[in-house]
Amino acid sequence: MVKVLIVDDSAFVRRSLRSILEKDKDIQVVAAAANGEEAIDMVKSHDPDVVTMDVEMPRMDGISALRRIMAETPCPVIMISSLTSEGAEVTLKALELGALDFMPKLSSGSLPDLARVESELCSKVKALARRKAFMRLMHNRNKPAAAHPASLSAPFAPRRPVPAALRGPGGFEAVVIGVSTGGPPAVQKVLSALPAAFPVPILIAQHMPAAFTGPFAKRLDSQCAITVKEAESVERLKPGTAYICPGGKHLRLENRGGALTGVVTEDPKEALYKPSANVLMETAGVALGKKALGVMLTGMGNDGLEGTRILKEKGGKAIAQSEASCVVYGMPKAIVDACLADEIVDIDDMAAAIMENLGVASR
Repeated sequence: MVKVLIVDDSAFVRRSLRSILEKDKDIQVVAAAANGEEAIDMVKSHDPDVVTMDVEMPRMDGISALRRIMAETPCPVIMISSLTSEGAEVTLKALELGALDFMPKLSSGSLPDLARVESELCSKVKALARRKAFMRLMHNRNKPAAAHPASLSAPFAPRRPVPAALRGPGGFEAVVIGVSTGGPPAVQKVLSALPAAFPVPILIAQHMPAAFTGPFAKRLDSQCAITVKEAESVERLKPGTAYICPGGKHLRLENRGGALTGVVTEDPKEALYKPSANVLMETAGVALGKKALGVMLTGMGNDGLEGTRILKEKGGKAIAQSEASCVVYGMPKAIVDACLADEIVDIDDMAAAIMENLGVASR
């Protein structure tokens, strides 16, 4: 049974979230708090597996409460965010501080949309609950040495060595990345370790609402040596630049007369995820063949599996993030289980793995 603490200053929202979550027989709402101060106390007294956290609250806001929870009794936190540019900025800050994911504020949408949001929330709660033990382990390991046994095993698996025959320079002309839950900090870790003179473009399909991808790109651009921008409708791709697909749309990689081109499109409209890692991986494989390097990072589900299959059939190479370093081991697991991953790499080593494949010296 997954124990959940709901934190929101609105009694209506607290009741609504409780109703949604307790429809799932594997979830129990153990408490509800109306502000950040109550939340901190309830995390200590109820020891929830997951916390849903509002941002704007009286007495203590969600960001302040998140800082305290992560410092004292860390556990998985899902931010409940407004789909605005201001909401995006606050949510991205929360993810940097340790929140694992976010969900949009409840609204009176159509029944199919509400059903999808309810299903997504329950799925995320159950998936993120599995990270609690790891978060507590890391918290204890960061305490003074005398406070915990020295015999604890390392939480991260070492990077799997790259076979000599696969080592760069591999003639790759683009890197394409698929990522979802837990993605923003992972993407930041990878991109911030790349040199300004990175020799190829990077295209990223991150599952995110439309209001978030622009601020996400701007935040990354301020933190990275490479250029990071939200992809535009049709543009010629430049080396040393990462292109974030706008939320609610797809990003295709096309070879137009020898010029690599990024194309933002709404097709396929029926895709479950927008942006879709499948669309990005497939089009990269078709456009570049063996010159495409695919990277699958943390995320729920299996988006990217079929696209990676095509990328591999066309001669491209695929790298998967390791299970131990994923927030949710879904998207990378799908390609590993299908025997499509050429390498399995810890997130701390992912930038180095990408540069090694391209024959690029580390920063």
